[in-house]
Amino acid sequence: MMNSNPYRECIEACLECMNACNYCYISNLKEYELAMLRDCIRMDRECAEICMFAADALSRESVFAAEICQLCAKVCMACAEECSKHEHEHCQQCAEACRRCADACLSMAA
Repeated sequence: MMNSNPYRECIEACLECMNACNYCYISNLKEYELAMLRDCIRMDRECAEICMFAADALSRESVFAAEICQLCAKVCMACAEECSKHEHEHCQQCAEACRRCADACLSMAA
């Protein structure tokens, strides 16, 4: 059934972003400069949560899908902006996943 779901591409982008944010979050906690990464850690959690929520809403074809996707895109772009400030590979990978998710969500919301 999921293969015929018109939301599949966006769901996949959301889940990929959620995983990247969770990995970045955990990886940041292992870094020595935690104070410098505080905002990144916070944004990783926020973004992972909204991506999970968006994927869930899309999978059940919520009537609020467009609005949820707009919010998800906004959070993803904020997370991408924060993560891109840091040179860690996990931050750079997270920023890229966030940008892809934001694009997918904006397309879905249109």
